[in-house]
Amino acid sequence: MLDDLIYEEKISSLRTEVLFVALAVLCLALLAWRVMARGFGVITVACLFFSIFFSFYALNYRVLVIHISTDGLHLKFGVFGWTVPWRTVEEAYADETSLWRIGGAGIHFSSINGRYRAMLNFLEYPRVVVALKEKRGPVRDVAFSTTRPDEIMRIITASVARGRSLTNWRTGRPY
Repeated sequence: MLDDLIYEEKISSLRTEVLFVALAVLCLALLAWRVMARGFGVITVACLFFSIFFSFYALNYRVLVIHISTDGLHLKFGVFGWTVPWRTVEEAYADETSLWRIGGAGIHFSSINGRYRAMLNFLEYPRVVVALKEKRGPVRDVAFSTTRPDEIMRIITASVARGRSLTNWRTGRPY
């Protein structure tokens, strides 16, 4: 895949990382306090669950890696990944969906405008939506954060218009 790489971007969010670390530490502190004050119980188990949950988020959702190759779009967010082959892409456009509607950073799934969407995002970056020609499971759209949405949409739009014949962004030569 690296030989036919057209575009690569790795983005992270200090704000998102601080949020998840703070929530993990808060839940861990509540867990310790609850164990000392009352011992084990339902609330103690809930604090343990949420401290593990937010620790996983803090570790897993640190970096979103975007690879665009001649094969398609490859997204990786921690241990989770999503690949969109070019033959399945209908179009790409800027995502104008409100952050309140998305529900936060990380990976989310939601129905937006009657289409089920997988979203890999950070809160402070713009997003690009890739509309799929056919459902992949229930998913019709894949949205992801990027610092360069115009460049990504230009690459994707060109690949769809040219029948998936892509040009290397480094050399300018077609593959």
